[in-house]
Amino acid sequence: MPPDDFYRKVRGARELLLSRRFAQAVACFEKLTRQSSRDPVLWMEYGNAASGLREYDLAAKAWSTALDLDPHNSDLVGLIGHQYQVLRQPDKAAICFKQAAAANPRGINPRISLAVLLEKSHQLGEARAVLDECLAINARDEQARYLSATLDRREGKLESAETRLRDLMTSNPTHHFVHYACRYELAEVLNQTERYDEAMAMLGSAKDLQRRLTDTERFRKVYEKEADEARRITRGLGRTTLLEWRKLLPEKSRETIPPLAFLGGHPRSGTTLIEQILDAHPGVTALDEPTAFPDILQPNFSHLGELSAARINVLRRLYIKALRWEAGPVPSGSIFLDKNPSPTARLPLWLRIFPELRVIIALRDPRDVVLSCYFQNLQLNPTSVNFLSFEGIAKHYADLMDVWLAVREWEGLAWMETRYEDTVTDMRKEGGRVTEFLGLDWDQRQEQFHEKSRKKQLYSPTYQDVTQPVYSRSVARWHAYAKHLEPVLPALAPYCRAFGYGDAGPQARLTNAPAEAKKAA
Repeated sequence: MPPDDFYRKVRGARELLLSRRFAQAVACFEKLTRQSSRDPVLWMEYGNAASGLREYDLAAKAWSTALDLDPHNSDLVGLIGHQYQVLRQPDKAAICFKQAAAANPRGINPRISLAVLLEKSHQLGEARAVLDECLAINARDEQARYLSATLDRREGKLESAETRLRDLMTSNPTHHFVHYACRYELAEVLNQTERYDEAMAMLGSAKDLQRRLTDTERFRKVYEKEADEARRITRGLGRTTLLEWRKLLPEKSRETIPPLAFLGGHPRSGTTLIEQILDAHPGVTALDEPTAFPDILQPNFSHLGELSAARINVLRRLYIKALRWEAGPVPSGSIFLDKNPSPTARLPLWLRIFPELRVIIALRDPRDVVLSCYFQNLQLNPTSVNFLSFEGIAKHYADLMDVWLAVREWEGLAWMETRYEDTVTDMRKEGGRVTEFLGLDWDQRQEQFHEKSRKKQLYSPTYQDVTQPVYSRSVARWHAYAKHLEPVLPALAPYCRAFGYGDAGPQARLTNAPAEAKKAA
């Protein structure tokens, strides 16, 4: 093939990859790698296309070939590491970042990537050693200084963390993320040292910086369109909807899948805590905010009523395939638990595709939820843009929990609600109740769930909190910030009443929830 023709085909394959037409891109790269089998970049891009098509084994094979062809190309190896990171394969990502760092003794970026991965995997000593390498290469590196302060805060060295962060802020960082992230981190230090007004002021400064860097109005318009759609679709479905869907797709006609449960609720309602308690049970495989639902199922939400039995079975198969890839080897008969707070707003779609689904909803005092969300440093998107203000969070809470309040009235639904406050008061009792809902007996290993949590990477923003035994210091935390929350308290009042929260704390849970769950199960 003439060189010009070959490079024209390479450009075409790359355009297909960038436009996310993965099936066509895979076909093109398969041919190109046969014609130029020694080009590591083509093999890497072949793997990227296969990954987009969810052909994970093919992706891994292509990336392995690229690494074999050019093992000392730090940039290439680092890029493949990031691909593994996206696929929730932290061990493989770490291997790549270490290899990339070894290939470039003065390379900051692969070391920063490795340090981030180690910190999220709770390997704080190893992360510190890598950051020390970065600072030895460049003592003024902004990312390394920020992450070092983060480690100080995680290790309880609050005075050192504050000093590092204030020095970093004074230097006026040019790295956009560091510029606002150091303020979020300092706000947490101020909160832990009970300087509440200063914490609020620091968060306001961080959020102002984020607004300047992002087209927040565009994100808000996307969110409002999606939230309006969720409300409209949910309101159009009656109490007998699930029973009707089961008739349309009876059990004998469904793609066979492992036992499946969904753990939802609003973000910062204690979903990660319940997930980790359940994941410590040998009969449960819990996944922390896996991408299977948003990537595979959510695009079908607008066409909920048009899904055929054949299409539903394809989606069931693809979803479970993605969970298995992320989870790795699991015991036969294990219950898959998908913990994913934000997709609670798409519960009708969950139940259309999985009418046998068991649903667990985590509850927490809405005022504590809103406050905790405000403290989160999240990459902005159409959902997290709401977290830039108390008003936005309160609206997001209403949008999401209104869907749950409607769906929990559906006949035949296997559901239960679990309170964060009950869990931290008596973890054995409340954790046992949730475990029983899944048809399992309490296992003593669940008592020490935090030991297992320290050995795995979590993807929730609260990944740091569940590596220690249960604590109650976050209960009624909102009182310290009551004057700042005052403008949104009226909007939250109906949900405090609906879920049994008053100024004295959580009231008795709804009496029909456990019975409803057992009856439906």
